[in-house]
Amino acid sequence: MTAIVHPSRWRSPRGWSLRTRLVAILIVLLAALGLLVGATAQIFLHKTLYDRVDDRLTDATSRTLGRPPGSNRSFFRSLNPIKESPPGGSQTGSIIVIWGSNPETGAPGVFGGEVQYTQPTTDETFDPRDAGGYAELPTSAVSTLAALAPNGEHVEVDLGGDRGDYLVSSNFVENEVVVTGLPLGETQSTLLQVGLVIGGGILLSLVAAGLAGAYIVRRTLKPLDRVAATATRVSELRLDRGEVELAQRVPAADTDSRTEVGQVGAALNQLLDHVGSALEARHNSEMQVRQFVADASHELRTPLAAIRGYAELSRRSRQPIPEEVGHVLRRVESEALRMTALVEDLLLLARLDAGRPLEHEPVDLTMLVVDAVSDAHAAGPRHDWQLALPEEPVAVIGDGARLHQVLANLLANARTHTPEGTTVTVGVRATDHEALLTVTDRGPGIPAELQPHIFKRFARGDSSRSRAAGSTGLGLSIVYAVVTAHGGTVAVESAPGRTEFTVRLPLSVSPGAAYPVHQDVAQVVQ
Repeated sequence: MTAIVHPSRWRSPRGWSLRTRLVAILIVLLAALGLLVGATAQIFLHKTLYDRVDDRLTDATSRTLGRPPGSNRSFFRSLNPIKESPPGGSQTGSIIVIWGSNPETGAPGVFGGEVQYTQPTTDETFDPRDAGGYAELPTSAVSTLAALAPNGEHVEVDLGGDRGDYLVSSNFVENEVVVTGLPLGETQSTLLQVGLVIGGGILLSLVAAGLAGAYIVRRTLKPLDRVAATATRVSELRLDRGEVELAQRVPAADTDSRTEVGQVGAALNQLLDHVGSALEARHNSEMQVRQFVADASHELRTPLAAIRGYAELSRRSRQPIPEEVGHVLRRVESEALRMTALVEDLLLLARLDAGRPLEHEPVDLTMLVVDAVSDAHAAGPRHDWQLALPEEPVAVIGDGARLHQVLANLLANARTHTPEGTTVTVGVRATDHEALLTVTDRGPGIPAELQPHIFKRFARGDSSRSRAAGSTGLGLSIVYAVVTAHGGTVAVESAPGRTEFTVRLPLSVSPGAAYPVHQDVAQVVQ
């Protein structure tokens, strides 16, 4: 049978609990909503800020081009470095670069640079040259600006270094190229800060929503927990035999049909009612069958005893009996004995099923094993019987006669279903809490398909375990019933060449506390 491999709980949502799924769905929905709102706000802010920079660049370009390039050549007075005054109202950090010719020498050059300081004014008589100047741009920045097409479009460029991105406009006026640019650093920094604030807010909101959602979902699903607890308590009951009282029910508060959990609770209560009725009917039927078996077994004992008595009496008659009639009477007596054993077994099982109390007295399992093996040796002298006993006796509290019957049935099973000469070892030992009885034989083994049913009533083996004598099929079922009545367990492990029955009984008396050490017990079975 191929084992079903379940994925790790955290790898697949299929392994998550309902609470985890609900909280996860809540967080995912809130995260999606937060990202949507945050992205919308960020896009709107980006457009607004860039539109403002675009408008300022348009104004700056107009101010720069407001000086006709050919009419005021005194604007270009220094070539290395160029430090002419920018137009009034120019933004600190903006860029004004003009490719033109020197009015004094006529040599071409690059004029302007990064605006260091200006004093915005509306006074037409104000000379901007007295207000500040330019800082020289690096060659790489000038090259980047020179590569722009002088078509008046606003373009975002990266000038490198500490300057970063600029929004620039390149214009061609009277054989001169004028480039005006505004820095985008402050705008980008604002967008980044707003994005971090939005992201942090979304993250904190998700954490708060997750904690609150987990609390709310836990409280909301408490009725479902109570329904599950009721189902768990019912599942722990033994329903296979005996009288079962299903007193567990879902509380009335959790059976409101208007809610989903209430519908589950009501359905579970209805199911428990049906199961309780079925179990009660099954118990009544079992009791009737048990009573019938007990009554029939009890009533059959008397006629069987009479048949055996008459058969035995006929053999003691002084009158000669024909050989054929004698053979028939011997067969009648033999079958009466076998039927008597069957009736006794059925009666014992009926009493055990009815819960008939057993004796509760100290039982020395060591001597019990010695006596049982001695009887088995007498019944099967051609088997090799071995003992494995501890140095100190092992005692339990129980019914000595019934425990002797357990050992007798196990040994009879080993003798009947193994060929002559097979080694059968009977052992007993004590652990901290229980006593262990083992019966191990070196026979052909029990078929694998029979092992799960071997302790059921009338279970019979096939031809793979030779059967020199008949069997009622009740021996091992009696073993199981007696051991269970003592609060113990019995199990079997079998393979070709080795079969071992293990009986575990509660250890109620400390080893060696009640009985003396047995000497030379192995001689009993020699």
